[in-house]
Amino acid sequence: MRFLMLNWRDPRNPKSGGAERVTEAYWAALRKRGHEVFWYANGFPGCIPEETINGIHIVRGGRSGKSVVEAIRWYRRQPSFDLVVDQHHGIPWFAPWWARTNCVAYLHEVLGPIWDAFYGWPMSTLGRTQERGMHWLYRNIPFWVGSESTQSALHRRGVRNVTVIHYGIDQQPLEELEPKPLEQPLRLIAVSRLAPNKRIDHAIRATKALVQRGIDTRLTVVGGGDMESSLKNLTSELGLADRIEFAGLLSEKDKDDRLRRSHLLVHTSLREGWGLNVLEANAVGTPAVVYPVEGLVDATLRDKTGLVTRDETPESVADSVQELLKTPAKYAQFRIAARDRTREFHWSRILPPACDWLEHQASRRRPMTIPLIARK
Repeated sequence: MRFLMLNWRDPRNPKSGGAERVTEAYWAALRKRGHEVFWYANGFPGCIPEETINGIHIVRGGRSGKSVVEAIRWYRRQPSFDLVVDQHHGIPWFAPWWARTNCVAYLHEVLGPIWDAFYGWPMSTLGRTQERGMHWLYRNIPFWVGSESTQSALHRRGVRNVTVIHYGIDQQPLEELEPKPLEQPLRLIAVSRLAPNKRIDHAIRATKALVQRGIDTRLTVVGGGDMESSLKNLTSELGLADRIEFAGLLSEKDKDDRLRRSHLLVHTSLREGWGLNVLEANAVGTPAVVYPVEGLVDATLRDKTGLVTRDETPESVADSVQELLKTPAKYAQFRIAARDRTREFHWSRILPPACDWLEHQASRRRPMTIPLIARK
């Protein structure tokens, strides 16, 4: 079979993140089953038009605003595909109306408030409105999502057919957890692209709140992005330069080592498709403290594998961590439960049923066209 992924970014894009990592895993698994797999993405400065990564044929064309037109031109020159996956990141590719084959919409999260993080009014309002309109337009297209939270959000918007396939991780969970008493200095870590929607400034302010309460706290920030300079400035303004380390982009091995040595992962994003780094931290015996938002409440089970804060505020992070410090036995239980739960999310368990589902979608009777206004 022939499969095509449409995604604004590919694994080599400087702004690629968790969405691209999991997409690559699914497509590489299909390739290992003998299928032909293609990935069409936006171009970026210094990129090459085509290359093969992990058995996936990557094609790049156009930039924002032009890539859909370029994709259609490229697509019409290709042999027919059995399945086209239209991956939404705010704006879709409209593939069901031009691909003339089986199509699935792949969504990591309903952006909602993320529009406000990147744009001021009126662009943020326009973004929210068009996103809701796109979900209505796609309501009769099968959707593929990574969490039950995203599934529920789409159902509330009228999308009828939503399949959940959880994200997977490469790490094998540690067989034996090394001793790591929850004691001071408290070692926190945030692993994220440094973008507005990730709210790393909240992790920094939570560190400040803990220090002000007399708790000796250190924070390591792993990742890079456009906000690095402003976050470093905030760190200096709060007098935390000796307590916060910006480690930058790390290799997977070094990242896992930092996660293993930390007491808690702090995840304060506006929302996530799942929160992949929560599972990565859990696999090495590090629980997470997360905000009560879509995706993160799926990755962390409240008071079982970690902490879900009451509110989306740095003070609420500090409250949760301070309370946990009073019950070190509970922390030890979190470490074991979090580690054990990651076994069900290893790629060896996720990929076989995911590929089965994608093959089933590809084998459906091909539609010739889909009306813009579908019947109820």
